[in-house]
Amino acid sequence: MSPAERLASRIAEAQRPGDVPWHAWDGRDVLAALDANEDGLTVAEAGARLSRHGPNVLPRAKPDGPLTLLWRQINNPLIWVLIASGAVAVAADWHGEGLKNGLVILAVVILNSIIGFVQEYRAGRAIEALTRMMPESITARRAGRRIAVSVADLVPGDVIFVGSGDRVPADARLLHARGLHVEEAALTGESVPTQKTPEATPESAVLGDRLGMLYAGTLVTAGVGTAVVVGTGAATELGRISELLDQVTDLETPLTKALKSIGLWISVGIVVVAVVILAVGVARTVAETGVDLLTALRQTVIFAIALAVGAIPEGLPAIVTIALAIGVHRMSRRRAIVRLLPAVETLGSTTVICSDKTGTLTRNEMTVRSVWTSDGAAFDVEGVGYEPQGAFVRNGEPVAAPPPDVAHLLRAAALCSDASLAQHDGRWTIAGDPTEGALIVAARKVGDHEDALRAHYPRRDAIPFESERQYMATLHPNGDGGWMIVKGAPEVVLERCAGEAPEGGRRQLAALAGAGLRVLAVAERTGLIAERIDEHDVRDLRLLGLIGMIDPPRQEAIDAIAACRRAGIRVKMITGDHQATAAVIGRQLGLIDEGGNAVLGAALGAMDETELRRAAREESVFARVAPEHKLRLVRALQAEGEVVAMTGDGVNDAPALKQANIGVAMGVTGTSVAKEAAAVVLTDDNFASIAAAVEEGRRVYDNLVKSLAFVLPTNIGLALILVAAVAAFPFNAATGELLLPMLPVQLLWINLVAAVALALPLAFEAREPDVMSRPPRPPRAPILSRFIVYRTFMVAALMTIGALTVFLLLRRGLAEASPARAQTGAVTAVIFFQILYLLDCRSLRDSLLRIGLFSNPVLFIGVAVVLVLQALFVYLPPMQRLFGTAPLTPFDLLLCATVGAAAMPLIAIEKRLRRRTRPTAAGP
Repeated sequence: MSPAERLASRIAEAQRPGDVPWHAWDGRDVLAALDANEDGLTVAEAGARLSRHGPNVLPRAKPDGPLTLLWRQINNPLIWVLIASGAVAVAADWHGEGLKNGLVILAVVILNSIIGFVQEYRAGRAIEALTRMMPESITARRAGRRIAVSVADLVPGDVIFVGSGDRVPADARLLHARGLHVEEAALTGESVPTQKTPEATPESAVLGDRLGMLYAGTLVTAGVGTAVVVGTGAATELGRISELLDQVTDLETPLTKALKSIGLWISVGIVVVAVVILAVGVARTVAETGVDLLTALRQTVIFAIALAVGAIPEGLPAIVTIALAIGVHRMSRRRAIVRLLPAVETLGSTTVICSDKTGTLTRNEMTVRSVWTSDGAAFDVEGVGYEPQGAFVRNGEPVAAPPPDVAHLLRAAALCSDASLAQHDGRWTIAGDPTEGALIVAARKVGDHEDALRAHYPRRDAIPFESERQYMATLHPNGDGGWMIVKGAPEVVLERCAGEAPEGGRRQLAALAGAGLRVLAVAERTGLIAERIDEHDVRDLRLLGLIGMIDPPRQEAIDAIAACRRAGIRVKMITGDHQATAAVIGRQLGLIDEGGNAVLGAALGAMDETELRRAAREESVFARVAPEHKLRLVRALQAEGEVVAMTGDGVNDAPALKQANIGVAMGVTGTSVAKEAAAVVLTDDNFASIAAAVEEGRRVYDNLVKSLAFVLPTNIGLALILVAAVAAFPFNAATGELLLPMLPVQLLWINLVAAVALALPLAFEAREPDVMSRPPRPPRAPILSRFIVYRTFMVAALMTIGALTVFLLLRRGLAEASPARAQTGAVTAVIFFQILYLLDCRSLRDSLLRIGLFSNPVLFIGVAVVLVLQALFVYLPPMQRLFGTAPLTPFDLLLCATVGAAAMPLIAIEKRLRRRTRPTAAGP
């Protein structure tokens, strides 16, 4: 069986075309196996294959429609209990208070649903961004003629032509290449373009090492090539990533999980207590008034409705959403754009950050770090990135000026390059190949400007870099004849050098490569009497030296990783780059020890789930990692109970970004796919911004806990008020009905208007001093700690006693007021209680004086708003008709304020005792 026939058999056996190792087969065999040739397919055959394989477009998942999004907001236990309460209210009293109560409850449901709907509607779609990576047309050969073909019409077997600046339209096997370089960073994480050759590579080669393959969505940066299409649409590498995105599960954040749990328990509790209240109320009504069971049920159902309205924290979704939105605004000022609101709090709960290397932890700017000259002198080069600043260091000591042989080496390297350096808006950038850009920057550091060099030594001729040759040569005039400069792969250049220097160069090459540096050799030949050069002239060279370069880590990333470590957050680097390079960067970042190494993606692929979870837990640097490996690592960490933040900028990062609890994309160098898959986008591509975002996320979480500690006692207290009334209040002798201390619409007023306006200022509280020195909150830790639960019931009991005291004193004790006035007094007492308790909630451990009375001016604005609204609630006639209120006298107001303040000394004592018993406790 011929190679082409064996390949055809592999194609037939493969579950999908993307599983075929095209890179391991000769291009001619690939053509034969696809029943194609270099003249291209006929129009008829191309049409038949298009019908069979489908258009060359990525499948797009149907997004959720508006009705689906709206249903998601309504399908919540708390909302269902609220809707049921409104329906019962309307059914029980269609022409009276029941209709008004039902309409108010419906308005609350609509408000909450709109807030959630708008939040989800703004979320992006990652797969839609993948389609934008495809070009619109490409040059192909059909029936022996070169024609422009729509990318959507490409089929396996088509012969296509690509050149510098082209976006590769489909996965293809190279047939011919000339100086072809392709930027594959979006798929592989490689920081420099990959040189492509038509030769076959081993079947086990990872994607970044498949030199004979072109992949859809990558960019040709230099040269030209001819290739045969082997995969289109879903069968491409981009299509495989699209499938991975489809398989990713959108995870609930710790906050949404906690709030859902709270909502479920509250709903169950409300239903149980409402049934008990209904039973007790009916029994008391029948026993004490003698009415029939149906009448008693109709009279008592208002108690159950009032309980539901009072106990459900209707304002909680609005408080959480607005508090998160405030966090979003604060994060934007710290260069982190949040696309999904819950991501704010999730960042604060992060326990592990998995980061891509290129452009995230490193600068994505190749930099010369080491220079070795043929006389054996070695120098380190300081400075990072493309800014032409940095000293030369020998044996740990900076030198005033590099010796002439170093300057000559770098001058020659710059002349044998085509890149250029420029400064735009204060930022240094290069035009051309990043490797050559690093050489230009190094030459500037010794005082040689590339434009001046090229003017003084004009280029007469050149042998361009070809992957088959592995070197570039240029010819320049130089006094006594032609000066030929050669730079390229050290193994190739050293073979063409004469003398003893090559042997020393080979030893130094091993040392530089072992340090994870990319190495170039530079050599020269002088005295050439020629106007042109060819490959036969590239011999008898004199070695000038070796140049080692690397994409260096950001200093701010090193500092941020140290800050994360202090905050109890582990950082793991996951990259598609080579193992040695990843290990060097990992050591410089402080992720691994001096003797540590990176774990290869191939090793991850061979691990079972138990081994993978161990590696994910214990290792910190992973190299040559494919998209599916990144996805497995994130899932393994999540299986270990970690809250995972994943950072990245490439298409290859998108599935892991979406799977992670929080995806963080780079805004400057990141692909649109990565940005759409992420929940947070960094505007400065700076890993340090993640540490700032984590700090902000922790502040948001602390303030949300404070908001819950403020809001929940109100709801529990209102429920307790109703329970006490049904169980112990006397019946109205005139009407034969049990008088409620508060009407359902008055309870809604407390929950929505007063509670929300007072709780929101807590979102503006400054961060706690220890926020970045304490460990992350355990992922499974409840948002309501035992202390918060205790505080909730203690405060609720105090509020209940205060409100009932005011109601009874006004109704039957001091004033013998009307029911409306007594109810208004009870509501006002609760409002005063909330205002004063709000001051205590600014810190759940420290006193008001310690945190600063005026450190949060927004709080006083909220208090002023509530006081104005409460005055309208009490004294404005339209509000009196809507809410059933009555005016209060100055004596009534004094009584309400006095009762409202009674709890403050008790809470101050409780705080003092807590500080004494748990002086080092972390938290708000």
